[in-house]
Amino acid sequence: MAVEVGDVAPDFELKDQHGTPVKLSDFRGAKNVVLVFYPLAFSGVCTGELCQIRDELPTLGDADDVQVLAVSVDSMFALRAWAEQEKYQFPLLADFWPHGGTAQRYGVFDETKGLALRGTFVIDTEGVVRWKVVNAIPDARDIDEYRKALAGL
Repeated sequence: MAVEVGDVAPDFELKDQHGTPVKLSDFRGAKNVVLVFYPLAFSGVCTGELCQIRDELPTLGDADDVQVLAVSVDSMFALRAWAEQEKYQFPLLADFWPHGGTAQRYGVFDETKGLALRGTFVIDTEGVVRWKVVNAIPDARDIDEYRKALAGL
């Protein structure tokens, strides 16, 4: 079942690239969240998308108001190596076990390939999904759309 605009975003707790648990609900009342699902670390399109987020994060909104959470089925160890290589400062969350469980709850898991589609959900401070886009695995997302969605909150 896919998560739609207007739905309360399903809560989850996943470990980041350092092994620190991150809960979506921890940001309620404090920050808007840009929840970015991507297929795999170290792949070309994923690296391009996350580097663009890294480079343009200051233009997405006030750092005190916006939190990016990036989620893939990779292990915490792979995510740490990738984050160090690319100098990502936002959490990379391991949806490793149960394999793709969070992506499944959001309706962006490709059962055949065993990885997430390119789904992004903008979640407001009340935990409600205010914007979403889901692209096929080879199709990069447009960061300008994230900016527009956040500006509308």
